[in-house]
Amino acid sequence: MRRTLSAAAIWLVLLALLAAAALLSPGFLDPAYLVNIVRQAAPVGIAAVGVTLVMILGGVDLSVGAIISFAAVLCAVQMEGRVENIPFALATTLAASVAIGLFNGIVIAFNRVSPFILTLGTALAVYGLTQVYSGGTARGVVAPGFREFFNFRLGDLVPVLALTFVALAILAEAALRTTRYGRSLYLVGSNRAAAALAGLPIARLTIATYAISGLLAGVGGIALLARSGVSSTFAGRGFEFDALAAVVLGGTTFEGGRGNVAGTVAGVLVLFVAFNMVNMLGLDYNSQLIVKGVIIIAASAAYTRLNRDPG
Repeated sequence: MRRTLSAAAIWLVLLALLAAAALLSPGFLDPAYLVNIVRQAAPVGIAAVGVTLVMILGGVDLSVGAIISFAAVLCAVQMEGRVENIPFALATTLAASVAIGLFNGIVIAFNRVSPFILTLGTALAVYGLTQVYSGGTARGVVAPGFREFFNFRLGDLVPVLALTFVALAILAEAALRTTRYGRSLYLVGSNRAAAALAGLPIARLTIATYAISGLLAGVGGIALLARSGVSSTFAGRGFEFDALAAVVLGGTTFEGGRGNVAGTVAGVLVLFVAFNMVNMLGLDYNSQLIVKGVIIIAASAAYTRLNRDPG
């Protein structure tokens, strides 16, 4: 019973927030409005899926916000406003994002460096690279049809961007539940020494998982560009903390070996429902930060209490 409540805690928080939001504005529960929240959450949510995999392994990735910014700028510059450049721009952006993730994974796997420090350093370097590449200003022109495709609403309701987020989350959850890769992540995160004795390829798992995190952060950058239509050198700044908060709220622990993507999706939605609520209240930016922080603390405390061993 306790384990069931623990798994359901973040979903209960989400329902409570939706109920409170509905009291503020009955239109909040309109399906079109709710789907739009999922669309808003897509860049952070897609990156958070990758962070979830890394944290189940027992690591952390603070470079995803920087990769999102870099990917958005790189994709816009490579498009140059021309439709025929879209495939090359997307391929280049994803390849560069994977390369950053591979760098993180290789250094962590073979040098035993702290993932927190390494990925923080990577984030700073990538932000610097983005500034140098862009000249410190917004560059690049989004090609016609790019934004229209990702923001097209199937059935006049669900944007392709929202479906992309949901589809990637379902794919990652299925991989965790049904594949050898997923089972290996949990084993390594739970007991690295035992996993090594069992012959699991820990180095390869580490490299692959950080590469996937880089890839998904790159997809998040493309999603952000599709949502906003503008490439900003610091567009993803702070997204790493939003992603990390969502992952932890969803029940994935820093210790590794525990967590799931479904909980992360709920955590992302909690954050973005909260963001929309404070905007509805017309609070200034500093007040919004306070409210967001309180919601995160309260949700984390509720999860911890439900997860605590009896006695």
